[in-house]
Amino acid sequence: MKKTLKELAAWLNDEVPAFGDTIVSGISIDTRTICQGDLFVPFRGEQANGHKFVQQAFEKGAGASLWQKDEPNPPKNVPLLFVDDSELALQQMARAYRNEHKATFIGITGSNGKTSTKDILAGTLAPFFKVQKTIGNFNNQLGLPITILQLQEDTEVAVLEMGMSGFGEIEFLTKLARPHITVITNIGEAHMQDLGSRAGIAKAKFEIIQGMQEDGVLFYDGDEPLLNELVAKEQNLNAQAFGLEPGDLLYADNIEATASGSSFTTHGAIEGDFFISVLGKHQVKNTLIAMLIAQKLGLTDEQIRTSLKDVTLTDMRMQQVQGNQGALFINDAYNAAPTSVKAAIQFIATTTIRPEKWLVLGDMLELGDNEKSFHEELSLAIHEGEIDYVCLYGPRMAFLYEVLKERFDADHLLYDKDDFEPIIAKLQQATEKSIVLLKGSRGMKLETILQSFTS
Repeated sequence: MKKTLKELAAWLNDEVPAFGDTIVSGISIDTRTICQGDLFVPFRGEQANGHKFVQQAFEKGAGASLWQKDEPNPPKNVPLLFVDDSELALQQMARAYRNEHKATFIGITGSNGKTSTKDILAGTLAPFFKVQKTIGNFNNQLGLPITILQLQEDTEVAVLEMGMSGFGEIEFLTKLARPHITVITNIGEAHMQDLGSRAGIAKAKFEIIQGMQEDGVLFYDGDEPLLNELVAKEQNLNAQAFGLEPGDLLYADNIEATASGSSFTTHGAIEGDFFISVLGKHQVKNTLIAMLIAQKLGLTDEQIRTSLKDVTLTDMRMQQVQGNQGALFINDAYNAAPTSVKAAIQFIATTTIRPEKWLVLGDMLELGDNEKSFHEELSLAIHEGEIDYVCLYGPRMAFLYEVLKERFDADHLLYDKDDFEPIIAKLQQATEKSIVLLKGSRGMKLETILQSFTS
């Protein structure tokens, strides 16, 4: 974005402010990361009032700032745009900028795999288009507008992640972004406490079609019956399925993990053998989304094959980390829900990269009243003949521990409620023959364990 304050005032249907010719070239809500020329957006919250940092924002290079009209003592002789509500103004500006932008907009939601899919898709398209994607977790009612306003005017493809915790949130985001292409990666159990059931989660994710362009297309997990049911009810919806089952528009089999990534064969809309430098069957499934979208945007099979080889993911998504004692760590500790944990366990159990298999699992959060059964049911994916050692961390993992202690002896099963040190000590036994999965919800911070093996 590169706009004058006068143009921003027009977006907001407001009077032209002083310094109306001032140009802003970005957006920021944090003075710690502000860039030269940014428009600073201060918010009032229960813990802090961003208006107190407006002067600091200018000192750090802000080109202008919003200021809520009912906030007293605005600074003098600086470019300010007065608004009734900072959050609503941010959203209104993003809506206006989106409406004039010429990029192809892609919206991605799902219980798991949103960020990985975003990274794989952006990486696949980047050699052929100017691509921008959601940075970090800027995927909610504040983050998405910021992402849109940060788009450069010549961006050709905008890959937007859309997160939610309740009904109506995806609807708001998709109507703001008005995507040409939408994606539902899968339906899991995250946010069960707010949405009540997997059917409720599917319904909330399916809201993404409500803002989609009339001639747009939805790519969805065809292996998920709940999504197939919702798609069947939409007679005029252009919906295309990906997955691991024959019958999907694009499906994959012959999935094999190597030390450098995953090879697989695709059938249907794209036929052939492919490789991606990412581990996990679930990540191959995410890759199918990128392949279908790349094909829709005009890439050939060979262009897709070539660009996939160089794709990388954001850290802590099946990230390979070499430990200083020889063990290979798979850091998948960014987030966790039953579906994604089982998928990661299955990868460790079946991989031939290293013969000795370790699981380090942390609590899965936000599962509601059924959190006990969800943790216990992880035991169904953990088998003594496939997994050698299991380390569990967090109060909820006690549920899984009570089940596994009937099958694993004390030397191969360790549990601690709130201390990493016993787990770190146990992992000293891991060697160059070992592969170690770290998997838990973001709040568990399992990546802390890696510090003892990489420093």
